[in-house]
Amino acid sequence: MTTPPPEWLPPSAASPLDDKLGIEIVDFRPDRLVATMPVEGNQQPFGLLHGGATCSLVETIGSWAAMINAGPGKKAVGVELNASYLRAATSGTVTAVCTPARIGRTLSTFMVEVTDDRGRRTATARLTCAILPA
Repeated sequence: MTTPPPEWLPPSAASPLDDKLGIEIVDFRPDRLVATMPVEGNQQPFGLLHGGATCSLVETIGSWAAMINAGPGKKAVGVELNASYLRAATSGTVTAVCTPARIGRTLSTFMVEVTDDRGRRTATARLTCAILPA
């Protein structure tokens, strides 16, 4: 891990679904969060990375980014997710990089790029989160 999570983030911010999918955030920089997820165990019946798993990865990293940028005493909930699948991932690990498009007081929007082990883009997504009191 390069940049650890802020100390003020509650431990309950971690999700049991993230554990099931093997999602791991490896860099918590507010301007560029990075997470990984294994393809193995997250495939659809044809052996390809499941689109729902990709969307869960995007929701996870985008929600963390929204909480970190909102600061202490706030929580973030997704209100819109748009994802485009560009290439199938069939093995290895995918990496998601999340950058802010707009940070607001009540809404924040993030762009997420998902790539495979070879650096090829597998999906792009946009997530908008509502910022609420914790």
